[in-house]
Amino acid sequence: MKQGSLLKALACAAFLATLAATPAIAKDTKDAPKQEALYPNATRAEPKLDPIDKKEADSLNQGLQAAQDNDDAKAQQLLQPIADGSKSKYAQALATQALANIKYNGGDHKGGIELLKKSLDSNALPNDTYFQLQFNLAQYYAGDEQYPLALQTLQQWRDQGKKDTAEAYGLEGMIDYRMEKYPEAIAAINKAKTMTDKPNPQWDQILLASYSESGQTDQVAKLASDQLSKNPNDATALHNASAVFLQQQKYPDAIKLLEQARSNGTLNEESDWQNLAKSYMLLAQDGTDAKGNGAKAVAVIDDGMSKGKLKKSAENYKLQGDAAIIGENEAGSIQYYQKAEPLSTDGEVGLAMARVQLQQDQYAAAKKSVTAAIAKGVKHKGSAYMVLAESERGLKNKPAAVAAMKQAAQDPETASKANAWLKQAAAAK
Repeated sequence: MKQGSLLKALACAAFLATLAATPAIAKDTKDAPKQEALYPNATRAEPKLDPIDKKEADSLNQGLQAAQDNDDAKAQQLLQPIADGSKSKYAQALATQALANIKYNGGDHKGGIELLKKSLDSNALPNDTYFQLQFNLAQYYAGDEQYPLALQTLQQWRDQGKKDTAEAYGLEGMIDYRMEKYPEAIAAINKAKTMTDKPNPQWDQILLASYSESGQTDQVAKLASDQLSKNPNDATALHNASAVFLQQQKYPDAIKLLEQARSNGTLNEESDWQNLAKSYMLLAQDGTDAKGNGAKAVAVIDDGMSKGKLKKSAENYKLQGDAAIIGENEAGSIQYYQKAEPLSTDGEVGLAMARVQLQQDQYAAAKKSVTAAIAKGVKHKGSAYMVLAESERGLKNKPAAVAAMKQAAQDPETASKANAWLKQAAAAK
């Protein structure tokens, strides 16, 4: 995954994690002790609440509590009759909003939105409940990827409720980010952070990605470094900072951060171990001590596997083989590819191994590896058949080499080179 994509993935995960919290279910508070109004300046005229008879009120409260306790079956049984047939619009609205929550959290986003809108449109709820649910509706729309409606509903909440919160600006920033309105997302998240002494840690994920997408690389690096300096043992902060340095091709900086975490025992995420190995590999490919840095990448993977931080997977053995090649250790790369190949689901590792074996004049081994790779499935068949052709040529089997090269000529990616090879082979008869 490209590092720009990595920041975007982190931001998307942050967005989903924030929306994953279940919105609060409004309770029947008509008879509760009088509390200070949450929306004292609201422009909405508060309706007179319909009375609820005692028996129905008991069922309503039991149903709301069941919904709060995630006992969906009990809540549905108690609340559906009230939502469908109560003489009290107030009771209907409370029951309906709880049923909306059940639908939404059960994966029926559109059904949840429809029911929550029905509850709000009844105009039967007190202001504190009404505006709480209107904010929830904005979250519902965002979770259903209806971002313009989410922003519109959030603005209505502000305009009518005459209230603003850090959470609201955080939600706005996340929505703006998903709409690719990066300057607006940055402004909203920064505003949210000024309104609370306990900012949501997910907000910085959105901020990092928004700075990155808008090309503000200096701000990205500053924010990532600030995060890590405040939370040196925070895996997410470490991941963000190293990802930023990799994106900006500051490989020594990424290595310094990740090696420090490795030395103090806080390098725990598999992706961070992989990024440390990749940092050494990229530094080597940039021309800085290719042999030494390639060997360091190999050693990082060995260390990660020995400590159980890196899985003994096709991906990691393939990465180790690639690092060995960069470190000019072709024999070692073959050993790592041989470990990766049985674990892989396609023939890409086998093809990589065949290429190295071909360079080492191991023609029979290369033929065996590439033949198995083609059978297992490769992305670029033409390239694989060219390796097979060269292996056959090394084995002095010209008819088989020509047959393989004819297969390569059928692939548009390799047709030109293959046809030139075939033309030259024909002229040499």
